[in-house]
Amino acid sequence: MRGPISNFIDAHYKHFNAAALMDAAKGYEAHLTAGGKMMVTLAGAMSTAELGRSLAEMIRQGKIDIISCTGANLEEDVMNLVAHSHYKRVPNYRDLTPQDERELLDQGLNRVTDTCIPEEEAFRKLQHHIHGCWSRAEAKGERYFPHEYMYQMLQLPEFAAEYDDAVDPANSWMLAAAERNLPIIVPGWEDSTMGNIFASYCIKGELQASTMKSGIEYMGYLATWYTENCRNPQHPEAPSVGFFQIGGGIAGDFPICVVPMLYQDMEMEDIPFWGYFCQISDSTTSYGSYSGAVPNEKITWGKLDADTPKFIVESDATIVAPLIFAWVLKW
Repeated sequence: MRGPISNFIDAHYKHFNAAALMDAAKGYEAHLTAGGKMMVTLAGAMSTAELGRSLAEMIRQGKIDIISCTGANLEEDVMNLVAHSHYKRVPNYRDLTPQDERELLDQGLNRVTDTCIPEEEAFRKLQHHIHGCWSRAEAKGERYFPHEYMYQMLQLPEFAAEYDDAVDPANSWMLAAAERNLPIIVPGWEDSTMGNIFASYCIKGELQASTMKSGIEYMGYLATWYTENCRNPQHPEAPSVGFFQIGGGIAGDFPICVVPMLYQDMEMEDIPFWGYFCQISDSTTSYGSYSGAVPNEKITWGKLDADTPKFIVESDATIVAPLIFAWVLKW
């Protein structure tokens, strides 16, 4: 039984990008029904856009098996969880002058399109708690991935006490992921606020860089996960893992390469290609943008096969992704 959102999409989304959205949503659903697992990749500022309002339920219902995201998306969902009432929305952001932008900086407000993240209430609050996780691990000679430290922080009672009353924790995709101990890949984590903060402690000699597991180790972690999950023993005919890419960049480019690495570089000739592919993107192919490349180009790189179900929706991910998730959730 489908809900009103799904029924509206089915009735009205008949052509062009709307039809592509509908095809991709039905393909996602068919992939899961056939016994396949799904990776979702998050680029851009999806967490600040509060994608967790639909993504968290996708995780809870087992519609997502692994996530690859930027360091910013990893941390910004948690920042919203503890500081949402201190955020400032700037609907007229296109009209801001350089002086207006400087005034926001002086107020401790870092702008992401129409939303300003408060430095003290968000960044520094996370820094206080996550630094404790890093320090405790180092003192024990332990090493973890960035997402594992975030999971540790979310399990701290004192951190739970910091939740903003203006936010429903059910809308936090990171909380949902932590509850399932969902595998997360965070390539290029150093390019994030927490990554910068960790680097500063290392430069000052207060922490060792080795306390954080590296991107190469993330690729090894993903390689193991893919080889263990690309086939379904209960459903021998099931497709291999699907790949649902929101935006472009390293969040998608890094994990999709695990397949050619396994069968070309590791010489594991029986490794299957990705079993489904969809990308929501507004990048332009003619500019030489890898993120805007049509799915067929990935065939030449050994990532997708000729008969892999392939979809691309050239539109705004903040609009498209919640609608596709709504279809899969039968909302």
